[in-house]
Parts: sequence; structure tokens; C-alpha cells
Amino acid sequence: MTVVRAIAHPNIAVIKYWGKRDVPLNLPAVPSLSLTLDGFETDTRVRWGLNQDADRIVINGEQLGGSAAARVSRFLDLVQPERPRCEVVSTNNFPTAAGLASSSSAFAALALAATTAAGVSLSPEALSVLARRGSGSACRSLWGGWVHWQMGQAADGHDCHGIPLAPQDHWDLRLVVVFIAKGPKPIGSTAGMIRTQTTCPLYAGWVSSAPADVDAGRAAVLGRDLPGLGAAMERSTLKMHATMIATEPTIRYWRPTTLAAIETIEDLRQRGTDCWYTMDAGPNVKVLTTPEGAVQVAAAMAAAGLETRTLGVGGDAHLC
Repeated sequence: MTVVRAIAHPNIAVIKYWGKRDVPLNLPAVPSLSLTLDGFETDTRVRWGLNQDADRIVINGEQLGGSAAARVSRFLDLVQPERPRCEVVSTNNFPTAAGLASSSSAFAALALAATTAAGVSLSPEALSVLARRGSGSACRSLWGGWVHWQMGQAADGHDCHGIPLAPQDHWDLRLVVVFIAKGPKPIGSTAGMIRTQTTCPLYAGWVSSAPADVDAGRAAVLGRDLPGLGAAMERSTLKMHATMIATEPTIRYWRPTTLAAIETIEDLRQRGTDCWYTMDAGPNVKVLTTPEGAVQVAAAMAAAGLETRTLGVGGDAHLC
């Protein structure tokens, strides 16, 4: 019986991932670019070898059953098909399933802890492929800093994984999370992607335009060009949410306060603050800015009655 603990940080896609070309393998329809965050983390402990008939899965103090537990057990089967029963105890220090990328850190931490506990040695790229099988965006959370998720070409997905672009200390920026709602979102990302792909008339345009946004984002990150990155980030965000809104039935994560937060950011930028917004599949708004700008963003949101949390650039997933 082996117990291993790992910590991983969530990542926020500055150039978005929305859509799958293969659902079971979590192969994306578009490439993406992400920023790993500090402050938010998933802390996961895996006990490899449990003297009972079923796995024990505990998330945020609640023992899971049904499909939620089965999802974790299926992932453990990928680590080692002929395995013993296991215990997974995982805690997030930030809201879960609320559009804050909790699954990215969850499956990155689980992949690192479970393979280590099982004695399975994988290259960083193979570990990223494994994490992707649990949640697509988890393939990016194994690294700190800025990560490019390449689509790959192979049918089995072995070349579809995260690639570190720039390390944690490359660029001193802040991401201000504006909390619009902390509860679970009304439709999960996978279900939302499938609905969008099958019903949205704008979807083909989203897919065809995404690589150019990634190229622009990569160049901006490497050149530390915040206005260039911000423009590409907002463009990608708005196109992604446009496809959701045009889906039948519509997927509309935005709330009135979501729009109020966006307009506050646009107003701050017009008055000289370097700040740009992004959103994932959820109502919460994230603002990319400088350390000085983060103070101004937080103050403006507080004046609007909105809670915020300022985060920096996070590091690699690691064993404890």
C-alpha cells in the first residue's frame, strides 16, 4: 500500500478551448493557450491499494458515488488496468465546477499522484496525455507559467498534449477573478461543447479562426505584449461565447453582473489601465492585468459590489 500526495494549480485559457474532435479521448477541435495560476490549488492524496471491494473517492470532504466516482475510477484504470482498489482524497481551495477550471488542476494532480503511487514512470508529455483523458484542460496544468495545448494529428491522441511556452517567472502579471456566482454551472463543459458542435451555425467559423488567435497569443506572450495578448484573449472569449449563445437550446452562462463587470473593465481601459477580460464556461470574469492594474481593477469591482481575488502566475504541479 502506497500513499502519494500531489498539488496542481488550475489554468485559465487565454486563447480558448471549446469543442472536441474525439469525445472519449478528449481531443480538442482547436488549439489553445493557457496561464497557470497561483493561489488556487487542488491537493490530492492517492492510496494505491485498499482492502475493500470498491474505490473510495472523497472530494472536498464528500464521498462520491454514481457517475462522479465512476469517472475517477475509470481514470485510475488508465494508469494501471489491472490495479487494486484505491482511495482518492482531493480538496480544492476554490469553487468547484463554477467555471474556474477546477477540473484542470484536479486531474493534473490525480495523474501525478496516481502514477507515482502505482510506480508508473511517464515522460512529461505522456503524463500530459494521461491528464487530458480525465479533463482536456488538465493537460496544461502540469506546468507553471504559459502552456500551449497542441491539437496533434494522431488518431490515438499520443501527440495531443501540453507544451510549456514560458515559465512562471517569464512575466509578472496578475489575474483578477471577479466572482459572479460560486455555485455549479447549469451545464457542464463537455455537454455544452457537444451541443454547440451539433447545433451552432457559427461553430465552423470558431474552429477555423482559432489557430490564428493562438499564434497571436503565443507571439504576445513571448514578446510580453500585454495589449496584443489582451486583444487576442478578448477576441477568443467573445467568439467562444457567441457560439454558445447561438446554440440550440442556447447556452448562456452570462449574468447581468457578468456584463457589468465587462463594462467596468472596458471603462478602466479607456481611462488608461492595462486590463483585459476573459471568461470560461461559466459566469465568472477573469481580468489579466499588471500588478498595479490589479489594485485598480479590484477597487473598481468592489465599488460595483463585486468580490474579487487577485492571483499571480502559478508553478508546476508537484509531489508533496
